[in-house]
Amino acid sequence: MASTEIARQAGEGARAVPLAGHVGFDSMPDQLVNKSVNHGFCFNILCVGETGLGKSTLMDTLFNTKFEGEPTQHNQPGVTLKSNTYELQESNVRLKLTVVNTVGFGDQINKEDSYKSIVEFIDAQFEAYLQEELKIKRTLHSYHDTRIHACLYFIAPTGHSLKSLDLVTMKKLDSKVNIIPIVAKSDAISKSELAKFKIKITSELVSNGVQIYQFPTDDESVAEINSTMNSHLPFAVVGSTEEVKIGNKMVKARQYPWGTVQVENENHCDFVKLREMLIRVNMEDLREQTHTRHYELYRRCKLEEMGFKDTDPDSKPFSLQETYEAKRNEFMGELQKKEEEMRQMFVQRVKEKEAELKEAREREAPPGREEESGGQEEVPGRRAQHVQTKKTAAELLQNQAQQAGGSTTLKRDKERKNNPWLCTE
Repeated sequence: MASTEIARQAGEGARAVPLAGHVGFDSMPDQLVNKSVNHGFCFNILCVGETGLGKSTLMDTLFNTKFEGEPTQHNQPGVTLKSNTYELQESNVRLKLTVVNTVGFGDQINKEDSYKSIVEFIDAQFEAYLQEELKIKRTLHSYHDTRIHACLYFIAPTGHSLKSLDLVTMKKLDSKVNIIPIVAKSDAISKSELAKFKIKITSELVSNGVQIYQFPTDDESVAEINSTMNSHLPFAVVGSTEEVKIGNKMVKARQYPWGTVQVENENHCDFVKLREMLIRVNMEDLREQTHTRHYELYRRCKLEEMGFKDTDPDSKPFSLQETYEAKRNEFMGELQKKEEEMRQMFVQRVKEKEAELKEAREREAPPGREEESGGQEEVPGRRAQHVQTKKTAAELLQNQAQQAGGSTTLKRDKERKNNPWLCTE
C-alpha cells in the first residue's frame, strides 16, 4: 500500500511527453509493403501448347490488355520460344510481366524432341540468375529476374485422353517449373464430356508420375479456397477479348449460332477460377516456389557437377571455402605434374637431337682428317656448313620449346574454362 502511494506521488510530479504517433514494431509489415510497392514486382508466365489453342487470346483476357503478337502458322520447322516483356500498372502497383510463348509446338511430324528447346530455355534463365548470384559484386535488387514462375499447359479439348506429347513434355518440365494444366477452348465439348475428360486427365497425370502445381493449403487465410480449387484442376477455360451486351452490361463473351459463352460466367467455364488462383491469391507463392524449389534444385545440381558438396566423405560438414581450397590444390597438383611431364619430354627430345647432330658431324668428317690436320683450323667451307647445321638445330629446338610452352598454356586455359572456380597465381 505504501509503495502504491509513493508511485502515485512520483507520477504526479513527472512531466508528460505527448506521442507523435503509434510506437511499436508492428509497423514492419507496412514498411515491407511500401518498399515492395516502390520497387515493383515481376512475374513470368510460360504458355505451352499446340498452335491454335488460344494461348495469346487467353493472356489478353487474363490481364485485360492487348499484347503484341501475330498468328503463328503451322509450318514451323522446329519449336522456338518467343519472349515479350510488358510494364503493367494497377492502382499504384507496377508489374513487369513476361509472357513466353512456344511457337511451333506440336506442328512437326517427329515430335520426339519438341520439349528440349523448352527445357533449355528454362535452364538458361536459371543459369543467368546463378551467374549473377556468383558474382563478387551482385546487383540482385535491380536484376531483371527472367526465371519462369508459372507454366500454363494448354491441353487440346479432345474429350478422350492426353496425347503422348503432353505427357512427355509435362514429365520433363515438372521438376523445373510450376505446371498448371488447363483445358483450352473448353466450349468445344459438352459439359458431361468435359467432366469425364478432367477425371481422365487427372488419372493419367497421377499414373505417369507427373507433378503439377498444387495451390498451398498451409496458410489459414487461403487454405479453404485453395483446397477447393485443387479439386477443380485442370481448369477448363475460354478466352475472348470481344465484348457483348448481355442484359444491361457489356461482358467478354464468344458468340455462336446456338448461343453465347460468357468468359467470366463460372457456369460456362473456369476462367474466373484460373484468374483468381493465378493472379489474386497465389502469385507470390508461385514466385517463392520457383526460387526455393526449382531454382535451388538446379543450383545444387550445378554445384555438385563442379565438385562442390556440403559434406566430406565422412558425412561431416564441409564449408565452401574448404571445398574451393581442395579443388584448387588438386588442380595445381595436376598442372605441375603435366608441366613436369612436358619438361622431361623436352629434355629427352633435346638429348635425342644432340645425338643426331653429333652422329651427322661424324658422318660428314673425312676419315683421318683430324690426324692430318694436326689440330689446325678447319676448312672454311666445312666450318660454315657446321655453323649452319647448328643454327638449324637451334631453331628447331626453339620451335619445339615454343610449341611445348603453348601446349601447356592451352591446357591451363582449358582447365580454367572447365572449372571457373579455380585460378592460378
